Amino acid sequence: MDFDVKKEVKDFYGNIAKNVEVEEQATCSCCKKPSRAERLYAGQNLEDIPKEAVTASLGCSNPLVFAEIKEGETILDLGSGGGIDVLMASKYVGKSGKIYGLDMTDEMLELANKNKEKMGAENVEFIKGYIEDIPLADETLDAIISNCVINLSSDKQKVYDEAYRVLKQGGRVAIADVVSLKPVSEHIKKQAQLWASCISGAMPIEDYIKILEKSGFKNISIEPNHVYTKDIIDGLSFDKSLISEEELDEMNGAFAGAHIKAWK
Repeated sequence: MDFDVKKEVKDFYGNIAKNVEVEEQATCSCCKKPSRAERLYAGQNLEDIPKEAVTASLGCSNPLVFAEIKEGETILDLGSGGGIDVLMASKYVGKSGKIYGLDMTDEMLELANKNKEKMGAENVEFIKGYIEDIPLADETLDAIISNCVINLSSDKQKVYDEAYRVLKQGGRVAIADVVSLKPVSEHIKKQAQLWASCISGAMPIEDYIKILEKSGFKNISIEPNHVYTKDIIDGLSFDKSLISEEELDEMNGAFAGAHIKAWK
């Protein structure tokens, strides 16, 4: 790979975090289009979630739909960003539960902590670290959630090895992630901006299952539920001059957002 994945991802999402509050201040709510989060979380109560957390959300699905979070559980969100999934999950675990948000980007952590204060969520803690090296003790979590983040890692096996380590026996992962449905050219895979946009790092479902199995997970299910059409890919934030029209056609239907669930 001709680029540093972590640096590209940090820069990409750090810039997004910096721009969130500026955009919220500059754009009136009456003329603003629905955000990605408002579409993905349609039907869920976002009214008590800070607008900055909603604006900063760049997920590919809503992991809370299938995570089956219960009151009193201890949960971790990998790559928590501006904190939308953490803050929403905090309502499910209640005062007797706890939810951590893990992120490597200082700007996102700063934004997430501001959102936590605005919401007054006392059962939430945002921590800095890498998803390949989770800074929590063995067997401390009931569940791990994540929303379109693990595909950003260049060492997905390490991510799931770590997830398995910190989960209690009987614990689960409930991950929304992008998977590959058909091969694309090496040129597409090597584009740093497409990696940061959750495309180039996506794996075929069969390879994803092998990684989960190698980590020790059981009862694995991976269900694609949102295929990325050409129009969706064209709407992602990357320099369109990096790929040809033919390559954009090649990417049509090659990726999908998926629900991934497995147990320890």
